[in-house]
Amino acid sequence: MKLFKVLAGALAAVVVALTLSACAPTAKQEGTGGYIDDTVITTKVKAQLLNDDELKSREINVETFKGRVQLSGFVSSPQMANRAVEVTRTVKGVKSVVNNMQIK
Repeated sequence: MKLFKVLAGALAAVVVALTLSACAPTAKQEGTGGYIDDTVITTKVKAQLLNDDELKSREINVETFKGRVQLSGFVSSPQMANRAVEVTRTVKGVKSVVNNMQIK
């Protein structure tokens, strides 16, 4: 009976350890906290782009991974693409900006 309790305790510890390690971040996958942080950054960037009167930001897509923001979609000129990058860089938490926007 004592051996059963030891084995059950060890099994429970292994299950808990595996469960917690599944939430840990890796180089290509974020942890829960990082995902939430990136979601906040994405929301702030979208809000800043919408508040800018010069930009037609409804055609700009924003994705964030570990503070690296990727802008994609369509803009009317290279100046508008540069303006979107400038606005994005002003958002707190943005580490870098990747411009994948296309001119239409």
